[in-house]
Amino acid sequence: MHRRDTSPGRLRRRMAVRALTALGLGAALALSTGAAAVQAAPSTSGTLGSDSRPGRYTNPLAPVVPGDGTVGSCADPTVFKGQAGDPYWYMYCTTDPLNDDDRTGGQLRFHKIPTSRSLDLVHWTYVGDAATTPPSWAEPNAAYWAPDVVYSSTFHQYYLFTVVTETADSASIPGCTGDSSIGVATSPSPTGPWTFSDAPVVAPRSNGGGCNFFWTFDPDVLGDVVGTSSTLYYGSYYGGIFGTGLTLTADGATASPDATMVAIDNRYEGANVIEKDGYYYLFVSATNCCNGALTAYSVFAGRSRSPLGPFVDREGQSLLQANVGGTPVLSMNGNRWTGTGHNTVFQDYSGQWWTIYHAVDRADPYFEGAVGFTRRPALLDPISWVDGWPVVNGGAFASDASRPAPAAQPGQRYRPERRPAFVQESAVPLRASSDEFSGTSLGAGWSWVRPPLTGTYSVGGGVLTWQTQAADLYVDSNNASVLTRPAPRGDYVVETRLTLDVPSTGCCFNYVQAGLVIYGSDDRFIKLADVSIWNTRQTEFAKETSPVPAGWARYGNTVVGPPSADGWTYLRIAVERLSGAARREALGDTERYTAYTSLDGEHWVRGGSWTHSLGPDARIGLVSMGGSGFTAQVDYVRTSTLRRSQLR
Repeated sequence: MHRRDTSPGRLRRRMAVRALTALGLGAALALSTGAAAVQAAPSTSGTLGSDSRPGRYTNPLAPVVPGDGTVGSCADPTVFKGQAGDPYWYMYCTTDPLNDDDRTGGQLRFHKIPTSRSLDLVHWTYVGDAATTPPSWAEPNAAYWAPDVVYSSTFHQYYLFTVVTETADSASIPGCTGDSSIGVATSPSPTGPWTFSDAPVVAPRSNGGGCNFFWTFDPDVLGDVVGTSSTLYYGSYYGGIFGTGLTLTADGATASPDATMVAIDNRYEGANVIEKDGYYYLFVSATNCCNGALTAYSVFAGRSRSPLGPFVDREGQSLLQANVGGTPVLSMNGNRWTGTGHNTVFQDYSGQWWTIYHAVDRADPYFEGAVGFTRRPALLDPISWVDGWPVVNGGAFASDASRPAPAAQPGQRYRPERRPAFVQESAVPLRASSDEFSGTSLGAGWSWVRPPLTGTYSVGGGVLTWQTQAADLYVDSNNASVLTRPAPRGDYVVETRLTLDVPSTGCCFNYVQAGLVIYGSDDRFIKLADVSIWNTRQTEFAKETSPVPAGWARYGNTVVGPPSADGWTYLRIAVERLSGAARREALGDTERYTAYTSLDGEHWVRGGSWTHSLGPDARIGLVSMGGSGFTAQVDYVRTSTLRRSQLR
């Protein structure tokens, strides 16, 4: 949810920055350094056998590079179990350097699909790169992103699907760049050598004339072991996510041209689909993958009885509708890990479900000497199922402490260790910090930061009516009005009910919004707002901070549940003061802020948690901004003490 210039070309470029910050830098560096292949000696890391006690692990996963440290970044990971008696698990990563010291001539060296293997899903060893011999139809400077691997029981070989970021003129529009496509390679072994097919499985997809291409990213094939047919998923923010029939052949694969959209554009990428108990679950990731310490990439899910959807979330909202659905599965929780996304989902030998995903260490987010190039190590955590819906760590999200390891070999048993996760709820009303807007003017306690023009807001009929402003509260653009009042001193919950009359469908009203803020200053705040983005309506949960180290991001955002299409949206922020171990886990921040949204005020969707240090003088606020011509109505602002209830 980057902003400013709303011309289509400008906004598309800004959205590209949102999704591809690190990878774009990676491609540029690869042009100058090349992407040398490194073949490592086979390893026997892990312990093979039937020991029923797999041991423990602590995030992140750090594959050993024989004689050269560990793999410190494994973006877009996929995990695959070896077949035909092979006891190893294999993990494949997107094009990146292996670590800070992986350099040639002082420049970072980029590996084309780094591959690691493990016997226990905990101890991994890097064994080389998959795309050492690129396809004939790829440009020399192409990167290879988001791999996925399946095994054919018909052809008794492995198939590696990957994004090829730049397609040669022979398979695209001559002279164009940014023409991504999906390629496939085959091999008798999960470590290669891989032989690419003679043509893309999904060729570059033009959106009209010229070099305007949809993002043909993030392939995912349904199932790990298939015969000759399956379903292929691909796509990203620009263009949406699609599913289509896939046929494997002896030397590659073909995809049906009759693709079906399964998730709306301008919201999701990184699809992974699994089948469980008669449902197909679509896991997808949202917002910025690569924003340093303020990365808030998160995973959401929908399910369907059909592999091609329609996929709906726990509240029955479709992932295709403009007020975008999606049930949060994994987000930041306030510890050091943020940017938890682009996951792969699988079962161990005991039947336990797991996810491996990439994340960002808030304390050390960038490759050394390359501020802005986000490092994304791989993390591992268990998935449990609550009323038919997946949750990571029982709802506690990313772990940063010792946990029981998976049952990675036959005969082993996973021994779950319950660590309680909590939901925050309203308890005792705090009327001194609340307002029902029942009079004809703002009540006592409210004050303005930059008062709006007279006549652009009013109180009456039980609501605050406020015209949206052609102004903003974003990094150095700080000209929006903020209506604030003192916040309670202890832990509390603040809730509002509002409408925003931006059309529920159509494009484009970027970035008109209204919602709550916890306001420290123009450069230090938390925001939860109903916002219009291209053809979608979403709920943005953002953090801005200052000062930051040179080159670090100041603003980051995730999303929560859908706003109402034509009625009231409920927004809630739970605020917890931190001390002791909780503050240390939050890297010294003094408060944790957790977002909730609702369509009816009773059933709440819990999102991620930001930590911040706004201090005891922070104020509760409202905003109505991002563009003129629309009107927000706020029914109330209610604060209460906070009650923590354990999730089951």
